[in-house]
This record gives sequence, C-alpha cells and structure tokens, in this order.
Amino acid sequence: MCRPSRSAAGRNRPRSTGVRADMTTIGLIGSGNIGSTVARLAVAAGHDVVLSNSRGPQTLQDLVSELGPKARAATPAEAAAAGDIVVVTVPLRAYREVPAEPLAGKVVIDTNNYYPERDGVFDELEDGSTTTGELLQRHLPEARVVKGFNNIWFEHLRSLARPAGSADRSALPIAGDDAAAKQAVTELLDGLGFDTVDAGPLAENWRTQRDTPVYVSPYGAYGALPGTPASAQVVRDALAAAKPTTA
Repeated sequence: MCRPSRSAAGRNRPRSTGVRADMTTIGLIGSGNIGSTVARLAVAAGHDVVLSNSRGPQTLQDLVSELGPKARAATPAEAAAAGDIVVVTVPLRAYREVPAEPLAGKVVIDTNNYYPERDGVFDELEDGSTTTGELLQRHLPEARVVKGFNNIWFEHLRSLARPAGSADRSALPIAGDDAAAKQAVTELLDGLGFDTVDAGPLAENWRTQRDTPVYVSPYGAYGALPGTPASAQVVRDALAAAKPTTA
C-alpha cells in the first residue's frame, strides 16, 4: 500500500549541534563495507575515528593499523560515547542492539536498508507505515537521526569522493527531522568529498531505499569501478521520480 507523506512541522526546529566539522570524532557502530569506507574517508579528511562491531575490538586491529594513529577500536557503547557524530551501520535486524543511552543528544547517521531476506520481515516496513530511519529514531528517542550513506555502493562511496568545487563532485541524499543535525551531516559529508541533497524528514527516506531511482544506479553499475559522478541535480531528479510503495 502507498504511504502518505507526513509533515515534520514542529520537529524540524534548528538547534545547535555543538559539533564543528573541522574537529569531529566519528564513532562507528558497525565497521563493515560502509563503516570501514566512511572511516577511511574520515581519517583522510583529518577526523579521529572510533570503530566498533558486534564481534569485539580485537577483530578490528588490522583495520585500525591500516588507518593509523587517528583510529582506535572500541565497543559499540564506547564508540557511541566517543563520537561527536556517530554512524550506525549494522544490519537492520540488529538496530535494537544499538546502545541508546550514550547516543542521547547526538547526531546519528543511519545507513540501514531493509532486506527481508537478510533481516526478516518487518510488517511496518512492508505496509509502508514507517521507514527504516524512523525505526532507528524510535529506538533512539533522545538522538537526532539523519539518514545517509544508504543509497550508494561502498566502492562508489570510496572512489567518487572529490574536493569541494570539483566539476565531477557527486551528491548524496540525506533525510532527517532536525535541521541542525542535517546541517552537521552536510558539513561532514562536504569534508568527506560529497555534496548533499535534502530529501526531507525521516518519513521521506523511503525515497532513498532499495530499488528506488536514487539507489546505487546514479553512481554507476553495481560492481563496476570507478563509478559515475552523480550531481546534486541528478540526485534531486531521482528522488523526485521515486514512487511510494510497500517495502
């Protein structure tokens, strides 16, 4: 069934994030393909990173060694506490395991996508009554969740990063209910090498999910490198072309 768009009126009030893009520690809850790629981009941009996964810090030593002195491994709760901005990049089925208390008041980037064959069936996503970003926001009621990084293959994320002002710079869509949090994420992505396009509140993040026009294909074919730059206009057009569906 199609889901109506819900207004974010009253939820989109600008607030100070207390985060400066030039002195930000990035916490990562999940350090797989997207998490490790974000970590590499963040270190290259001068950020400190604190990595975590479900298997323990000892399993991340090779990645930490590769990243160098600006990276360290920790538990998910420690990464959540250490990060000025925290990236949650775990399978959707595990979103309830994300520690809520240390994320209170923080900007959280949610990279999750819904794959029923991996995650199991979520009725509220199947019937279109909520979105993946809203599920995480509900689990983290005191955090400020922004959807991001979920529509691009990790190899394209790595290969398409460009300095600000580059003619072939790509854009990534974001969605969220807090204007200041979206601004903080926009500034972070700018430093990592990407422009941003605001897709609206979390209720609209269905526009960036699996099998929508902005999912993967604007950046080139899955599995093909180096990828194709996708401008902000390309991303805006793809978002506008999305059709509400069930999951």
